[in-house]
Amino acid sequence: MPDLATPSQIGCLTGLAALLIAAAWQDLRTLHIGNGLAIAIVALFAVWAAIGLVGGTCTLGGIGLSIACATGLFAVGVAAFAAGVMGGGDVKLLAATGLFAGPAQIVDLLLVTALAGGLLGIAVLAGAPIGPVSGAGAAVLRRRLPYGPAIAAGGLWVATRLAVG
Repeated sequence: MPDLATPSQIGCLTGLAALLIAAAWQDLRTLHIGNGLAIAIVALFAVWAAIGLVGGTCTLGGIGLSIACATGLFAVGVAAFAAGVMGGGDVKLLAATGLFAGPAQIVDLLLVTALAGGLLGIAVLAGAPIGPVSGAGAAVLRRRLPYGPAIAAGGLWVATRLAVG
C-alpha cells in the first residue's frame, strides 16, 4: 500500500506557503491581515495533523505541544498588541503559523521572523517605499511597518524544513 500521508502533508505545507504569501501581500498593500487567512492556516494545520496521525508522522503529544507553542505565541502577541507594538493580524498570523512550527521549529520561526522584520525595518528607515504611506498629503510622512512579510518568511522557513524532513 503506498504511503499517502507524506504527499498529503506536503500538499498542506504548500497550502501553508500560499496562505503566508497571501498574508504578506495583503499586509504590504493594506497594513491589514484578514482573519480568514489565520483561520485557514489553523484549519490546514488540523488537516495536516489528522493526516499525520493516520500516517504515523504525528503523535497526539506532538500535536498538543504544537498547540501549546501557538497558545504561548498568542499570549505574548496579545501583550505586544496591548502595548501597541504589534498589530492584531500579525499576532493571529504568528500564532497560527506557530502551530506548524511546534516545539521543534519555534525558535527557527521566531529567529527568521525577527531577522526578516529587522531587514524590513532597516529598509523603511532607509526610505524604501514598503507598505502604504499614511497621510499622503502631509508634509511629514509617517510609515508603519507591515510585519506580515517577516512572519511569512519565518513560516516559509518552517514549511520548507518540514517538507524536507
